Amino acid sequence: MDAVVVGGGIVGLSSAYSLAQAGADVTLLEKGSLGMGSTARSAGGIRSQFSTRVNVELSVASRAVWDDFAERFGVDIAYRKSGYLFVARTEATAERFREDVAMQNDLGVDTEYLDPAAARERCPGLIDDRFVAATYNGADGFADPNLAVQGYAEAAREAGVDVRTGTAVTDVRTDGDAVTGVDTDDGRIDGTFVVNAAGAWAGEVAELAGVDLPIAPRRRQIAVVEPTQSVPEDVPLTIDLQTGSYFRPERDGAALVGGQFDEADPDVDPDAYSESLDIDWAATAVERAADWTTYFDGDSRIRRGWAGLYAVTPDHHPIVEETRPGLVTAAGFSGHGFQHAPATGQIVAELCVDGAASLVDVDPLSSRRFEDGEALVERNVA
Repeated sequence: MDAVVVGGGIVGLSSAYSLAQAGADVTLLEKGSLGMGSTARSAGGIRSQFSTRVNVELSVASRAVWDDFAERFGVDIAYRKSGYLFVARTEATAERFREDVAMQNDLGVDTEYLDPAAARERCPGLIDDRFVAATYNGADGFADPNLAVQGYAEAAREAGVDVRTGTAVTDVRTDGDAVTGVDTDDGRIDGTFVVNAAGAWAGEVAELAGVDLPIAPRRRQIAVVEPTQSVPEDVPLTIDLQTGSYFRPERDGAALVGGQFDEADPDVDPDAYSESLDIDWAATAVERAADWTTYFDGDSRIRRGWAGLYAVTPDHHPIVEETRPGLVTAAGFSGHGFQHAPATGQIVAELCVDGAASLVDVDPLSSRRFEDGEALVERNVA
């Protein structure tokens, strides 16, 4: 079986590696450099605290790989388990937290429901009178996305994947209803399967195959801030769900600060957007964080920052399916692609080789959900 993977980010690399491990002859195409799209610009979060079962199941299946990454791939990805802390300002959100924790516990995830005082013990800079409840999981954390790309890329090449960078897909070839390969700026490549793992470009690839998928490229920013009060490295990544504001410790007392504050949240051209930090946005991000923690105030200094892309679907869940015969889609993770890449790659291989996924039931992630009115709701989005 021949497979062509479109996209050299972490999801594409994981898919290519898993397909090769399953015996497929794999070609991976990346029009730029490996991992330099959304993956390189992510915060590297790895967590299990989601509000839908399928996202938690993807996290659990992926965690089995992340926990053993250095042994499997020979690369230390600087995986730090300092935890994630979600905080709630209203009783309605607190009630949803109780439901989320019960569901996560049922799936074997050791998340705790906390009162504000207990949350402040996890995050000493938290202004706890702003909140009514929290959830915490100490096994959550973050890793270096660039090192993870390196590990997967080396393993994929060793498994026999033909990795071609600087190679753009210009068309998707079809025979009747079936996808049979791609055209590139360097020639034609036939394949039993084409895997659309193009991230923010996945909607464009789908259009080449005659498919309309609701995957939109949206710009997101992160600021590296020198806080007024040093953030200890064991403080969890902490998220105020109501405002969307979050921060996590960085090295040497610094912090990463982020959040989505633009209600309009327009689509952007993934080939022509600013990768630079907007100073006005960064000032707003620090101001929002200062409202609910003591780490930041008007004297906090913005060191630097960057912008990247989320591939967003209407319900903040990916599309993982065989969209039409020969075309497998694994895209639209809405900011969660890095952490769910290990499980997704294995599922892609199952869809291509076995005809169905067994690692995780991904039927809820079919694009049919948007037509059938069965879209999921992921509330724990940052």
